[in-house]
Amino acid sequence: MTEKFRAFWLEESEGTVAGSVQSIGVEDLPEGEVLVRVRYSDVNYKDGLASIKEGRIVRDYPFIAGIDLSGEVIASEDKRFAAGDQVLCTGYGLGVSHFGGYSEQARVPADWLIKLPEGLSLREAMILGTAGFTAGMSVEAILRAGITPESGPVLVTGASGGVGSVAVAILAKLGFEVTASSGKSHEWELLKKLGAAHTISREEAQTPSKGPLGKGNWAAIVDPVGGAGTGERLKTLAYRGVLALSGLTGGGDFGTSVHPFILRGVTLAGIDSVQCPLPLRLDVWNKLATDWKPDALFAQEQAVRELPLEQLPEALSRILKGEAVGRQLVRVSAE
Repeated sequence: MTEKFRAFWLEESEGTVAGSVQSIGVEDLPEGEVLVRVRYSDVNYKDGLASIKEGRIVRDYPFIAGIDLSGEVIASEDKRFAAGDQVLCTGYGLGVSHFGGYSEQARVPADWLIKLPEGLSLREAMILGTAGFTAGMSVEAILRAGITPESGPVLVTGASGGVGSVAVAILAKLGFEVTASSGKSHEWELLKKLGAAHTISREEAQTPSKGPLGKGNWAAIVDPVGGAGTGERLKTLAYRGVLALSGLTGGGDFGTSVHPFILRGVTLAGIDSVQCPLPLRLDVWNKLATDWKPDALFAQEQAVRELPLEQLPEALSRILKGEAVGRQLVRVSAE
């Protein structure tokens, strides 16, 4: 008899997608060289989009969402992995075109997996997940451009969200003076506990400049929000400043001019966590496990909400409504 296990199963009916915890078997999983017992996943904005038809993330249902997972290898056809190895997976097609992490077992291509870096637990890896990895890549882009704490203050937008909260904690740990911008003023105290030196409103972070350039307030900006505000934020970068752009919760379009680029030599760095090359992926994850490890985030209970598979509908709804704070950790099976 085939072993059964639980999965959060998304099904479409009359143009509406609904999810529930179902019992399935390995034969229901897609092809892949490595079978993983999933311990943890998390909730990202893309997961929320995958749970609704109009999100246009998932092409065919039924489907198992979850763009992140961590767990142990059950069986592997690839010599790079052996039974018992602790692994994590973020990005690629996981939870988008390939069944994802909201399942007690997942079968995935070996090329998508990395071994859990020493210094991180399976739980911590999914408190980070794609959001934390994206924050890490944003920090990497800023440091690669030569920005240091001595260069000046750094702005983090959407700071109470997943990417933003991790970025605040990492940058503060590295010695940067961080200003955290959030539309949730009741979370400003939490942002200060994560290391923010200052907190400002969403409106303050994107106040329109009168001309092609504003006051050069920021040595760098971590921007997981996007939208019209990104164009205004570019105007406020200091000379040779960097804006690391990774999100679109504020919209997919923004307007700007060439002036910030040709008069201040600023850089707009696009952050893609999905197809990130393996050497860079490993480097960022290893730093997240060591020098960049956001201990302040892990220490704040209010920054991490842990939930079982059964509570995913509420968690997915929260992130779509912009009501999620910090990270939503999914306990897929007991560790």
